[in-house]
Amino acid sequence: MEKTETYRLVIADDHPLFRGALREAVSGLLNPADIQEAGSFDEVVALLDRGDTDLVLLDLNMPGARGFSGLMYIRAEYPVVPVIVVSANDDPAAIRRCMEFGASGFIPKTLPVEDIRTAISDILKGGVWTPGDVDLSAGSDAETAALMARMATLTPQQVRVLMMLSEGLLNKQIAFQLGVSEATVKAHVSAILQKLGVESRTQAVIAAAKIEAGHFPHGAGVEG
Repeated sequence: MEKTETYRLVIADDHPLFRGALREAVSGLLNPADIQEAGSFDEVVALLDRGDTDLVLLDLNMPGARGFSGLMYIRAEYPVVPVIVVSANDDPAAIRRCMEFGASGFIPKTLPVEDIRTAISDILKGGVWTPGDVDLSAGSDAETAALMARMATLTPQQVRVLMMLSEGLLNKQIAFQLGVSEATVKAHVSAILQKLGVESRTQAVIAAAKIEAGHFPHGAGVEG
């Protein structure tokens, strides 16, 4: 590695044992390295708000985020921080979708340690990395591609609100968690509906679930 100062990495996964395995893999590659761990999406955001993060290793599903929502939020709120998605789901369509949403790489959790180190090294040098047997040129169908393009217009705060709508939270609950007024949440919801071209909260949640369809069997449900 060419960089001499300390790398700052965030390992985001709700399984402590896997965080430990990733920490060991990274420690063997980068020395010195400042490695922070997060078990929930709120912890990820708190760490990123400190600044100076060189790389995020992100599990797609953890408390506070599921499917592609966490990746969408990080790419919108912290666009200069590269994100490697680390997931047990190695479905080629899911990998392509992660890359379309701005990930710098995708590492299956079954990948050998040396390959994980190679992926991280390539990405820290400014490259991208995905499993060699994945065809990234196969795009989404036209309807899904159009929906993804609309999703990409959401602001970071609107992504967070949509994430919470997908969890079935009410406006007052969302307002409390985000530290804003209910009126602000209502304004965000209205903007989300307009940007996604839907007429109700339920339709917005369904639209978000369509992005994940077939990739995450425990993805967002429609509540309330």
